[in-house]
Amino acid sequence: MSPHPTEVKVLRGRVLSFIDEPQAIDDAKSYRYIADGAVVIGDGKIVMIGEFNPRAAAHHEVIDHRPNLIMAGFIDPHIHFPQMQVIGSYAANLLEWLNTYTFVEEQKFGDEAHAQRIASKFFDELIRHGTTTVASYCSVHPQSVDAFFAEAGKRDMLMLGGKVMMDRNAPAALCDTPQASYDDSKRLLETWHGKGRAHYAITPRFAITSSPEQMEMAEALAREYPDIHIQTHVDENLAEVELARELYPNLKDYLGIYERYHLLGPKTLLGHCIHLTHRECEVLAATRSVAVWCPTSNLFIGSGMFDHDRLASHGARIAVATDVGGGTSYSMLRTLDEGYKVLQSRGQRLNPLRSFYMMTLGNARALSLDGRIGSLEPGADADLVVLDARATPQMALRMEAVGSLANELFLLQTCGDDRAVVETYVMGKAMKSALAG
Repeated sequence: MSPHPTEVKVLRGRVLSFIDEPQAIDDAKSYRYIADGAVVIGDGKIVMIGEFNPRAAAHHEVIDHRPNLIMAGFIDPHIHFPQMQVIGSYAANLLEWLNTYTFVEEQKFGDEAHAQRIASKFFDELIRHGTTTVASYCSVHPQSVDAFFAEAGKRDMLMLGGKVMMDRNAPAALCDTPQASYDDSKRLLETWHGKGRAHYAITPRFAITSSPEQMEMAEALAREYPDIHIQTHVDENLAEVELARELYPNLKDYLGIYERYHLLGPKTLLGHCIHLTHRECEVLAATRSVAVWCPTSNLFIGSGMFDHDRLASHGARIAVATDVGGGTSYSMLRTLDEGYKVLQSRGQRLNPLRSFYMMTLGNARALSLDGRIGSLEPGADADLVVLDARATPQMALRMEAVGSLANELFLLQTCGDDRAVVETYVMGKAMKSALAG
């Protein structure tokens, strides 16, 4: 342990970092675990990890997090920051929920001050829950994107986001035009993408709210900026699927709409993917697009239950996300707890090692950002979370009988929430404790 960058700090604790996707609960080769470990941070980057060495650490700031776990920060690849005040809204189904609550709430983001206030609250909430990167939908208003990325920049957080493109089947105050959606998106992309840690995402909300002419504009953007992320929704709700097919009657299926406009590929994030046909599964896998599973949202809105093993058998890439505000918690722990139950009901298994892989390295790979985030490797950005499996009295009691790392992770996933997050680090800076101050 002999790093030389300026302002070195050493985090001491039990260090866990994934190397690859666990194939079984006893797949010890998929991760690195150090019982008394050190994560050495300098200039916002991870310099090294290894066994804690008191002599080597003597001349540096040491932050002792024992007996807690130190991991890469959580990553949430599908969330809506304008929906903070929609979370927990009662409705019968997706389309009712959108029209009754979401579209009403999102109209407020034409007010720059409101957008800035909610952006600040949004990032506070992420930090409290140990989430260091998200892919977020903003509203149709350019000022919502400005507020999102400006607040992320203040905190030096790696964020993906974009203005939703929507020109029909929504209130007039939330509709742009095909040309305006192109012009606004292009300006915002050129303003924010690559500024600090910002990544812009081309964001046609979903085919129902975009005309063919607007989809052509999204296609034009994707062609001009081939390395940019794309995010949208597909096959979430049966009524939505039926409407999408009515609006695009000459195309094979819902995913075929995005296929027609050349919006699929390795950096395309497709929210939900519940009601996919066999052909759609094949196209998803062939294009290497990402199916983003949102278990709390799917259960809350009653859209259906994600079939993980079916998609995996096709070789599809899969991520997992909160989908706040359809989702009911900002916590990736709570999200994977519900995900576990969904798969249990399907006769499928989700072991805790794979859950924590998905929250970290798995989601980083889904975003094509592994190497920068998602694992504790030298040279990676120092975005970390510190977790306490004894955070509540019931968890502390259960931990008295826990004898393995896998069971500790399962306890965190099953019973943990923001109280289990001791600290969240962004580029090596302690952020959660700063909120309390």
